[in-house]
Amino acid sequence: MTISIVGAGNMAKGIASRFLAGGHSVTIVAREALRSRRLVEELAPLAHSSGASVLVADWNDPLKNEVVVLAMSYSGNLETARHLASGLAGKIVVEISNPLNETYDGLVTTPDMSAAEMIQAVLPESKVVKAFNTVFANTLLTGQVAGQPLDVLVAGNDDKAKSLVSGLIRSAGLIFIDVGPLHRARQLEAMALLGITLQGPLGLNFMSAWKLLH
Repeated sequence: MTISIVGAGNMAKGIASRFLAGGHSVTIVAREALRSRRLVEELAPLAHSSGASVLVADWNDPLKNEVVVLAMSYSGNLETARHLASGLAGKIVVEISNPLNETYDGLVTTPDMSAAEMIQAVLPESKVVKAFNTVFANTLLTGQVAGQPLDVLVAGNDDKAKSLVSGLIRSAGLIFIDVGPLHRARQLEAMALLGITLQGPLGLNFMSAWKLLH
C-alpha cells in the first residue's frame, strides 16, 4: 500500500526507509517543498531496490492515502492536524511525537494527557494510533540495534486501525507490541523522555533501543 508521511526530517526519513524496505510506497508531504524533494531523492535508491515508489505531494494537495503518519515535533503535528483536519477525517493517523519541553528534560503535557490524545481531540473523525515515538531516527535506517530488530510500541483505541499498522510494522522487519488503548501513550511518551535523557550520560548517541524480552 502507499503511506503518506507528513514531514521531511530525520524521523520521516527513518520511517519511510522502513516502509520502503517492506515493499510499501511512500508519499512525502511537507510545508517546505525543497525539503520534500531532497528527501525523496535520498530515498529513491531504496525505493528502486524494493520495487516500491517514493513520491512528493504538494502541501495543499488532498491526502489520498488511508494511512497518514504525522512525523514532526509535537507542536508541528498539532498545528498540522488542525490545518489538515478535514482531509484526515476517516483516515488512520499515526502520531509519533513526544511533547518535550525546550530543555528536553520534561514534558509539556500533564500526567493525565498525552500528545496523541491531544491530536485525537483535534481529529475526532480520525483513528489516531500512537507509534514510533520510543525509537530513534538513526536506528530506523537499519531497523535494528545490536542485531536485535526494533520494538515498536503501539497504542490506539481502534483495533482495526492497530491491526493495519501492525501489518505495516511487521512487514518492515520490526516487532509490533500492542500496549493498549490510546491513553497508554502517556506512558510511552514518558518512556521516550527517559530514553532521551539517558543518551548523554551513557554515551549512547541516540543509537540505543528499548527491547522487551521474555
